[in-house]
Amino acid sequence: MGIDPSVQDVEQPRPAEAGVSVTAVGRVLDILEVFERVKKPLSLTDLAELAGIPKSSCHAITGTLTARGYLYSLSRPRALYPTRRFYDLAVETQAHDPFVQHVTPLLERLRDSSRETVILGKRQGDAVIYLQVFESPHPIRYSARPGQFKPLHSSSIGKALLGSLKEAELRAQMSGRSFTRVTPATITGADALIANVLDGRRRGYFVTRGENVPDVWAVSAFLNVQSETLAVAIAGPRHRMEQLVIEHAQLLLATCGVIARQGSRK
Repeated sequence: MGIDPSVQDVEQPRPAEAGVSVTAVGRVLDILEVFERVKKPLSLTDLAELAGIPKSSCHAITGTLTARGYLYSLSRPRALYPTRRFYDLAVETQAHDPFVQHVTPLLERLRDSSRETVILGKRQGDAVIYLQVFESPHPIRYSARPGQFKPLHSSSIGKALLGSLKEAELRAQMSGRSFTRVTPATITGADALIANVLDGRRRGYFVTRGENVPDVWAVSAFLNVQSETLAVAIAGPRHRMEQLVIEHAQLLLATCGVIARQGSRK
């Protein structure tokens, strides 16, 4: 959340990978995330330490990445740093995303109309993954990044995606479970969560009130595009959102309606 530490978002744990060991892939991503975090060339020793992987494994991985043109080496001091190839690969791939590019202009317009952060997300197992984030222009705002995971039970997008289920399926998936308390306002009981989601379903939109990030409120709705269920949320600090939930919900539902209609014609 922008510059206000009281409403800052935090990275949630990634969902479990169904017991499949993908250590080598994970280590490549750990290396890349280290560079993203420190933003400077690193020696092999420092890189291995910061990534938390054995130096021999780090040497093998960085050797492959260097040979493929994704890293380059500096001689003085001896260090490594990513080339632009990662960026170009990501940009070219993202340009052909079947969902994000299709909805980007409409979600940017929603951000401009609401002046709050707008998020597009999808369910991944028992979590939500943010596909795109359009941040508010306000200095104090809800801030997040594409690729972040959020809990289904405490995030506005998660509630919307649960609300897309038929009631019997919702109850089958949620009944008897207890949920992690992310903030003091998080709903942790299955019955209370089911009731909250069903209330949102009847209303047509879903609301979180500081349940995932303290002092952040969000309103969300689900939609179907090309046989995929997605959700969109408007999120911001309580002091701006509290009096505008209904107004933001109206903007949100209108935008989701346009997206769904356009998607059905493709």
